[in-house]
Amino acid sequence: MTIQHGHAASPLKAGSDLRARAAAAAAIAADHAEAVDREARFPAEAVEALRAERLLGAGIPIALGGEGATTEDLAEIAYALGRACASTAMIFAMHQTKVACIVRHGAGEPWCEGVMRRIGAEQLLMASSTTEGQGGGNVRASSGAIEPDGDSVTLERAATVISYGAEADGIVTVARRAADAAASDQVLCVFLKEDYTLERLSGWETLGMRGTCSAGFRLRARGRPEQVLAARYQEIHGQTMTPVSHILWSSAWAGIAAGAVERAQAFTRTAARGAGGQAPPGAVHYARAVSSLRQARALIAQAIDLFAEASEDPSRLSALDVQTTLTMLKVEVSELAVAAVSSALRANGLAGYRQDGAFSVGRALRDILSAPVMIHNDRILANLSTLTLMSPVAASLRD
Repeated sequence: MTIQHGHAASPLKAGSDLRARAAAAAAIAADHAEAVDREARFPAEAVEALRAERLLGAGIPIALGGEGATTEDLAEIAYALGRACASTAMIFAMHQTKVACIVRHGAGEPWCEGVMRRIGAEQLLMASSTTEGQGGGNVRASSGAIEPDGDSVTLERAATVISYGAEADGIVTVARRAADAAASDQVLCVFLKEDYTLERLSGWETLGMRGTCSAGFRLRARGRPEQVLAARYQEIHGQTMTPVSHILWSSAWAGIAAGAVERAQAFTRTAARGAGGQAPPGAVHYARAVSSLRQARALIAQAIDLFAEASEDPSRLSALDVQTTLTMLKVEVSELAVAAVSSALRANGLAGYRQDGAFSVGRALRDILSAPVMIHNDRILANLSTLTLMSPVAASLRD
């Protein structure tokens, strides 16, 4: 059993209600976005709306009580939420990435399929814990290890951040396979709220994305051996974690940019009407914002299509050209989204710089500045440069 991807017909599209349900949740998210940012609090109202619209379980296969949503379906939801509330969009994107990992790599495992059924039926919210200690954003090395304890397994890890960890119904985390395993010999584990405790290690007082509540915690978990997925994390990371997270994160960031561009458009139109139809000085920056957003959307669409085409063929998905495209998506879209919001700010001038008013883009700018440093672009580029160093440079435009 595998998750559906790309353009394959889904019951959500056939019923033509997915976007309506996403729009309903986004409207509630927008109503509370300012308070979520100001108070740095979890967007409880928006997440309850996602539950009410049964969008948290959208990626679960139909046979297990979900709706079989495609990656493109989920990306469209993340985009709609990004236009409304950045924190809600990022929470949705992280949750669905974890769900995709369970669906794609836990199929056929009774315990994992039981969790999928619960996510679909109860609309459980799953958090992610992939970074710890001094490793920062290096998700391909773990310190905490799975330890056998009678009929159970245990895990203790000091997590640098666990986004919305205190509010989640479960945590999907990486760990060393065993106490004597190398840091890169990792497994993916799924723990539900009754399986673990969290001890807060650090807070989350940030410039933007304040509602993700990405505090640091010490995670102490005990579960059954079946809660450790059989698949190697190396495969999960390359085949699902990276492509799905980069597509969904990028869609959320593009949504933030779209919200800012929409405000720039409204300001430019209003200013032109007030000047007898003459475009204001900042109109050139509005054009740049539109161009950056279009480029970002095009890259996301390309990545969705590529993932759909390659996702069921591990050899194709692991090919250098595919991995490069899906890895670079995060870098390119994060920078384009920052450029789009920055241009929207310049288009709106002081009205955009203000924290109040219909044309303010201050919150969007603070939120989008997280994109290049959320798993730092420099780290990704350094890893990619090593990977591609021995590859030949293309001899023609279509090689």
